[in-house]
Amino acid sequence: MIKIAIDAMGGDFGVTTTVPAAMEAVKRFKDIEIVLVGDETKINPLLTNKERITISHTTEVLDMGEHDPVKAIRSNKEASMVKAMYLGRNKEVDAVVSSGPTQCLIIGAHLIIRRIKLMQRVALCPIIPSFDGKGKLLLDVGANVELKPEHYHEFAVAGSIIAHEILGFDNPKVGLINIGSEKGKGREVDNLAYDILEQSKLINFCGNVEPNEVLTNDVRVIVSDGFTGNMVLKTTEGTAKAMAKMLKQEIKASMGGKIGYLFMRKNLKRFAKRLDSSEVGGAMIVGVESPVIKAHGNSDSHAFYNAIRQAREMVLKDVIGKLKEDLAKNSGDTSEAN
Repeated sequence: MIKIAIDAMGGDFGVTTTVPAAMEAVKRFKDIEIVLVGDETKINPLLTNKERITISHTTEVLDMGEHDPVKAIRSNKEASMVKAMYLGRNKEVDAVVSSGPTQCLIIGAHLIIRRIKLMQRVALCPIIPSFDGKGKLLLDVGANVELKPEHYHEFAVAGSIIAHEILGFDNPKVGLINIGSEKGKGREVDNLAYDILEQSKLINFCGNVEPNEVLTNDVRVIVSDGFTGNMVLKTTEGTAKAMAKMLKQEIKASMGGKIGYLFMRKNLKRFAKRLDSSEVGGAMIVGVESPVIKAHGNSDSHAFYNAIRQAREMVLKDVIGKLKEDLAKNSGDTSEAN
């Protein structure tokens, strides 16, 4: 049985999102148990089905606008997010899901659940849309402002395993975000990272990827420092939202547009679904000892359910164990894989 801890109080909507999502998850998957970490007086009225769901009571919650995440994690051990991560650290659960403040979750995962020994950094890794609808990974998108060249390789190895196990791609292509596609472009760190990635036997490196090709090429794992990756991610999301608004404006602008919409309605809904982040789950915090999924702060119950589904898949496919094995091969340290 796979056991998942949920920060029931986190995010913009708290228990009104997390509790229905938990009930939907246990309904669909007979191999999971869920621990809802939060205020039982708020959870119980919404919990109409308690099958394989328990509550770990706490009234404390981390504020979404927390400015000092390290202090918040260390001084609020009763906060729902922190308590959920301690369940992960103590191996009482197999995975943790939260839609609480991102930096608190990243730092908490690093300090509490602990970083994998052979990974020097952790990364925030969402599944982003692709032209063929099959998805791809972008990491890092916010955990590290700067990276050393070897960190890019660690992220590429982790991303390749996730792309294979979760997205279903054999020998997924890996690319490095850069300002040009040719070798030698970009900063010194980009060129040093390129050399390491090119020489690696653990990944299928195919060179640099320019931001304008992120959604359209056949690369499945795109590595970046957190600052650049976050800019790429938010620009992509913003462009998609702007396109949707412009399309609505054009449809409403004429009678022909409104009539055309009646014929194109199903196609447009499928188009919107392909760009909808709620369909893929959350962002994975890559590089820690247990799967930790960061759902969007404004997740509805459907999006949060998909984050739970994603956590289950990571446990089921033993993504952490396989990552340790590959990192051990690279370093020659077989103790980490055992």
